[in-house]
Amino acid sequence: MALAIIYTRASLGISAPLITIEAHISQGLPGLTLVGLPETVVKEAKDRVRSALINSGYTYPAKRITINLSPADLPKEGARYDLPIALAILIASEQLISNKLECYEFIGELALSGKLQRVNAVIPSILSASKDHRICIVSTEHQTEVSLLPNKSALLASHLLEICHHLENNTPLIEIEDFIINDEIENQDNKDMSDIIGQNNAKRAAEITAAGNHNILFLGPPGTGKTMLAQRISTLLPPLTAKEALDVLIISSLRGITFNERKWPTRPFRAPHHTSSAVALTGGGSLPKPGEITLAHHGILFLDELPEFERRVLDALREPLDAREITISRAKAKISYPANVLLVGALNPSPTGHYQGNHNRVPIKQILRYLSKVSGPFLDRFDLSVEMPLLPQGALIHPTFTTENSTVIRERVLKARERQFARCGKVNTYLTGKEIECHCSLNTSDATFLEDTLNKLGLSIRAWHKILKVSRTIADLANEEKIQRNHLIEALSFRAMDRLMIYLQKQLDG
Repeated sequence: MALAIIYTRASLGISAPLITIEAHISQGLPGLTLVGLPETVVKEAKDRVRSALINSGYTYPAKRITINLSPADLPKEGARYDLPIALAILIASEQLISNKLECYEFIGELALSGKLQRVNAVIPSILSASKDHRICIVSTEHQTEVSLLPNKSALLASHLLEICHHLENNTPLIEIEDFIINDEIENQDNKDMSDIIGQNNAKRAAEITAAGNHNILFLGPPGTGKTMLAQRISTLLPPLTAKEALDVLIISSLRGITFNERKWPTRPFRAPHHTSSAVALTGGGSLPKPGEITLAHHGILFLDELPEFERRVLDALREPLDAREITISRAKAKISYPANVLLVGALNPSPTGHYQGNHNRVPIKQILRYLSKVSGPFLDRFDLSVEMPLLPQGALIHPTFTTENSTVIRERVLKARERQFARCGKVNTYLTGKEIECHCSLNTSDATFLEDTLNKLGLSIRAWHKILKVSRTIADLANEEKIQRNHLIEALSFRAMDRLMIYLQKQLDG
């Protein structure tokens, strides 16, 4: 047989389109030609495949070999095509005979010895193959992540020879074992809300954030616990649902993130450095790869030292934060990635970290210039902003830890979320305009009070909606059916950034 057909999958965003690999061997000058828009790494497969076949005991045909990657107009990249190309050559040269090729798809990089190595994005490929009623054969190095799939429609192999023996002689390959979920994952990092000294107001804001999935900004001098508190918000969030866990698994597979079995399933926590580029945060490349906002999907994206980020980098996040997905358009492809994140930010109120008292050593104009590095529209994406002041004298000598740990607070968060899902099937931060009118209605006096306050603070209509959503969450935590005046007042108290800008402007005006 001079012609062979093997099935595999490409990686295109979170999808995995089917790729048909055709191998044809004919008379002519010996050589291998790859057609079908192969990238550089794919073109290099000819050398890896040649060595892998020879070192596995097979003969590399001294004839003209043509490999077609179909569809030809879809760009192919990565070393994932090594294994199917090698098998196609063996079938076409009649060194391997099998009638089961229609039942399988093959993905994997080959070492020169013929060993099968891991590649990125196998999870979307396995899921897509399962929908077409085929079994995907991948490297044993994927055993952990593949075991997390609800449908174990994959087989594992460590070497090219194992696959050849399986196809020709029905020699069994390694089957996927069920993954046993660890029920104690929450406490493995030993992080707890009770670790934080003081800062009860910020802890309350963190509880509201977790209950309604509201974006939050921590504002305060260095060393007041902003980063520490941000890391502990994840201990208050509910566990991932089965659908969310699968989404996280798919995205992690795209970037080849190594799994820690002891911490699965936990929500992602991404904290990119302030030198990160816009592409690193949003994603990009000639064939776009996911960025930090996608890697934090269903989890927390923590941006520390906000004014140190480039302004255009932060502004690039504005649209995906609202849409909860990001679409990246390039000449070769247009790909959408999910970006449903809880945004947590932290910043110092001035270059020195202080804006008043003896600690402040810079003029007001310089402080305003420093804060203006973060645009107003981006700051408007935060539902809450809370100030974390320096601890009072003696707090370090005689620390007062809260008696409530993360487990106690989390119970209140889960009950509040249950009320939200029972009411409208979603957490409060995702309420639409119509749903806000229905579930966040105010009486006339409270509505007038809120409108007057917004006018004094100079806030936008977006702020009106955000305050109503936060108030709704506070009412849910208190198990109240209607939003009360005290809920509005508490929600308005978490507008520290607005109050800071008004204070600085008054100081500047004299």
